[in-house]
Amino acid sequence: MFFDRLIIEFDRALRTVFAAGGAVRPVPGEGLPEASLDAEEKVRVVALMRVNHSGEVCAQALYQGQALACRNESLRRSLTGAAQEETEHLAWTSQRIGELGGRKSALNPLWYLGAFSLGVVAARLGDGWNLGFLAETERQVEAHLDSHLVRLPEQDARSRAILVQMKFDEASHADEAVRLGALELPMAVKVGMRIASRIMTRTAYYI
Repeated sequence: MFFDRLIIEFDRALRTVFAAGGAVRPVPGEGLPEASLDAEEKVRVVALMRVNHSGEVCAQALYQGQALACRNESLRRSLTGAAQEETEHLAWTSQRIGELGGRKSALNPLWYLGAFSLGVVAARLGDGWNLGFLAETERQVEAHLDSHLVRLPEQDARSRAILVQMKFDEASHADEAVRLGALELPMAVKVGMRIASRIMTRTAYYI
């Protein structure tokens, strides 16, 4: 059974890193007109969406690592369901990057491997810490999306709509983790997570 799940997770890893992803819900803002962006603004939006796409690669990897190593079947189902919703974020950001003529981060395989490993470690610490790690991750992603909403050109309503919906979903995931029994992480762990996130976002902005 474990090896079956391992094969499934390997397939998911390949699709997360190299495929565009699929979405059930329509892309937020898809019906809005394309904004008129100058060259500098377009470069900035592409870079921001590339960071968000890499963040979703990490989110997929984190959830999948947690689900693979989790011993609680009910919690595993919850993690898998959240991962499926994150797949939509992956598809939305991928599509937006393509619309703007941009490219995804060349380091996505590295981001995936790191986040997947963290997910496995978190799951092995027990359900409370596993959920606590998930909740803190989603809170930090929510704050990160807030900063990107400020940095987006005001007229780019299509990108803004995607990030607003993503922020809502991330907050819902954090609330669900708390409801399921998430433990509050030590401050040192939170700070370490912020440092690792900052390294990823600053690198993915350019590469």
